[in-house]
Amino acid sequence: MSDLGRVLRADARRTALVFAVPILALAGVATAWQATLAGLPGVAYWDNTVVALASAVRLLGPCAAALAAWVAVREHRLDYLRGLTPRSPAIGPLLDLMLLTGVALAAYGVVALVTVCDTLLREGAGRPHPLGIVAGAAALAPHVVLGYLCGRIAPFPMVVLPVAGAAGLWTALRGGGWWSLLPPAAIRPVELFTGLRTRVLADQTLWALGLAATLTLAYVWTLTRRRTLAVPLAVAVAVTAISTVRLEASGGSAVVPAPIDHVCREWPLTVCVHPALRPALPALDAAMTPLAARLAGTPGAFSRVEQRPVGEPARIWRGVAYIRVPDLSPGFEWRAVRELRASLIDAQSCAEPHRRHGAAYRGLVDAWLLDERAPEMFDAETARRFGSWSERERRLWLRLNYADYRRCTLVRQSFGG
Repeated sequence: MSDLGRVLRADARRTALVFAVPILALAGVATAWQATLAGLPGVAYWDNTVVALASAVRLLGPCAAALAAWVAVREHRLDYLRGLTPRSPAIGPLLDLMLLTGVALAAYGVVALVTVCDTLLREGAGRPHPLGIVAGAAALAPHVVLGYLCGRIAPFPMVVLPVAGAAGLWTALRGGGWWSLLPPAAIRPVELFTGLRTRVLADQTLWALGLAATLTLAYVWTLTRRRTLAVPLAVAVAVTAISTVRLEASGGSAVVPAPIDHVCREWPLTVCVHPALRPALPALDAAMTPLAARLAGTPGAFSRVEQRPVGEPARIWRGVAYIRVPDLSPGFEWRAVRELRASLIDAQSCAEPHRRHGAAYRGLVDAWLLDERAPEMFDAETARRFGSWSERERRLWLRLNYADYRRCTLVRQSFGG
């Protein structure tokens, strides 16, 4: 009875691991929050919620592996006690793995809850990805199993450091290509007008679960030598192999274009943006309206503003101004206006050395278009003359001289000098 009591007390010690949950959760929340800030500032996007959770797993995974290795070393010392009972030798390790996995998943659950609530409170655009949350949870399982097995194979306290280091290197040194999609995946923040590939998330989930099952079943077989484990072990290996092939076939890309309907503000300009940027509509409207008014009557006139993906250039085409707004960081509206104004210019013509004076005159007009202070220039008299004109006179002048403005062929006489 004394030996049995010691075994029961040893089993009860496992529950002390629950105290690791808040520590892991705090570290995961901090990492996810940092990833959210580094993504698209000011934009709540469900796809980037999954990216933030993946970033948290890249920290939680090595921590969970180190914790599992430490538990394995500690429990290895008590194996002689469990050998006194008629239980299968696999029961103890399986209980350890279940508890360790539960601790890791509990911490991850806290991180997921905080991250999802943040996206909900900010009225995130796009659609939720439950499979993305599951993929992050599944990615923790191989870390726990591998860390635990390392501790069982090399039952020395110092093994915890190599386990943590190896897990950290696995997350940090895979570079690009399809290797970066293996859990825990290294996924860049998802730009607007793109979305995560559901197939990749599914393959990542199957890969992680298949690898964890393969390692666990193989270890249990070494302890019990039961032939009945052959079939599930073969299935786990097959799932892992197939998932690996599918991830390799993805070409290393976790995102695909995701065309969506814009949300618009109809007055005074029609301004249309990605639903995630709905709060930007008033600021963009206010910033674009003066430029639209001054370009009225010229080939650069526009009455509609439409946001396009970051990969497309800003331009004005057939009365529509296409702009790029990657995020809502401070000054986003003025950056969009400047980029659109820059698209009016024939860059090749303005780059010719003999047109540097024309470029200087163009800068004078640019300052007016953008409501900025006029730059210092070689022809102060022309600058004073242009500055003395009324708004109506400047607009009329631009209609007459737009072609020269665009090509940087303005001269002193263009301003009536």
